[in-house]
Formats: sequence, C-alpha cells, structure tokens
Amino acid sequence: MLSYRHAFHAGNHADVLKHVILVQILTYLTAKPTPLWIIDTHAGAGRYDLSAEPAKKLGEFEHGIGRLWDAQDLPQAVADYVEAVRALNPDGPLRHYPGSPWLAYRALRRDDRLRLFELHPNEVKLLARTFNRTGRAVHITAGDGLAALKALLPPPSRRGLVLIDPSYETKHDYTAVLQALKEGLKRFATGTYALWYPELARLEARQLPERLKHLPAKRWLHASLRVQAPASDGFGMYGSGMFIINPPWTLAETLRQTLPWLTQRLAQDASAAWRLETQEP
Repeated sequence: MLSYRHAFHAGNHADVLKHVILVQILTYLTAKPTPLWIIDTHAGAGRYDLSAEPAKKLGEFEHGIGRLWDAQDLPQAVADYVEAVRALNPDGPLRHYPGSPWLAYRALRRDDRLRLFELHPNEVKLLARTFNRTGRAVHITAGDGLAALKALLPPPSRRGLVLIDPSYETKHDYTAVLQALKEGLKRFATGTYALWYPELARLEARQLPERLKHLPAKRWLHASLRVQAPASDGFGMYGSGMFIINPPWTLAETLRQTLPWLTQRLAQDASAAWRLETQEP
C-alpha cells in the first residue's frame, strides 16, 4: 500500500518527538571528525508546506510544532529543534516544516553522506526537487530502504545513523522493521539505529516496543510520548515512540530533562504521559 502521505501530518506531536531526538543524535555524531553516513529508509518529501491544503486539512501541526513556535521557556533540546525549524522559516512565521532528510542534510559536513529512500512515486519527485542542487553528498533512490540496508551496511567510514520510520500501514511494516534491525546489527553492530513507531490500539503497535527490547543490541534507549487517551472507537494515533540502538551517551539525561516539559506542552487531555527506558551493558 502506498496511500500514506506525510504532508497531512507534518509537524504533529509525533514529528516533534522524533525530530527533537534526531537533532540531538545528529549533534552528537557530528561532533567527532570521522565521516558519517546517514541512511533514511522512508524519507518522504523532505520538507512540507504548512500553508498547503494537505497540512491545513487536518491541522495537526497546530498541536505539535505550533505549540512550541512562540514559547519562551524551551528546554535546550527543544530550543535546538525549534532553531532547526526556524532555519526553514527565515522570515519569522511558521510556513514550512522540515522532514528528517532536511534536518539530516543541515547537519552534514564536507565528507558526510546522506542516502535517502522512498517508495511513493509522488514523494520521490518532491524529494528530488528538495535536494536538486546538493551534489554527491545526497543520493536519492526510489525504492525499499529496508531492503537496501543489506548493501549499504557497514558504511565505508564505519560510522553511521540509520533512521527508520515507515507509515505502518500494514502488519508487514512491523515485522519488516524488526527483521531489518536484526540483519543490520549483524552487519554493523556499532551503528546507531533510530526507529520511530506510532502508539495505536492495534495489537502489532502495542507489541512492538517489547519485541524491540529483545533485539541483539547491548545498548538501547526507548522514549515515548502520549498526548491523549486512546479513542473509544480504537482509531487514531494517541502517541508515539522512538527506539534508539547505540544512542549517544548524553541522550538519556537530556530526555529526562526534556520529556516532562514536552508532555505538558503537547498534552491534549489528562492522559498525556511520557516514558524513558534504557539498557546498558
């Protein structure tokens, strides 16, 4: 199925959690001089127009990045993220939202490389338009990013970040990400892997976090943010999570200071809550 278009959801509470964490990971990894490969398996369009009809139709960004845009008391990690979004909105008002590929590209240094994969034909065209003048630093492939990991790992520099955030439209997505991580760890055990997942009523979504904890990884971090209670009809996303294998050493403490504030700011009802779990060898 290729019906999912992220333009309808860009900048929502799930994007906030994902991108706050992504910015922190990128900052940590690019502090070391060794070249870095960043692989985004489900890149989407790369950037999104919040004034266009898809974003305006649901208005999800208003309850995500919109709640942070004019806030004055931002924790440092949230301030870093908002600054990255402001770089795409130099005139002041919030009109454009960066996807993960744009945030990754913004962090690239001269010898770093960004590999982007996207299956949806319309999204691939938009992605190519976003990165049409970036030279050899960015390579876009219209294809299955999870399948491509076999050929890309380990990267030549032996330093890499793999970002995985499929739409989870089908049950297959849940098993596919687990299998991709298992195989990735066999080839590149020291790489950093960042998996996003939605909190949904469906069984596969509820089981995924526990299944991730049983992957053959010595170090991992699991962060989740719920903004509201599950709907009585069982439909809709009420939160999301990030599962990071080989996370930056600084990330857990940063999130302990950040998630309570972020949960309070993004809460849509009294059921809003956050969770942070870690495993160290």
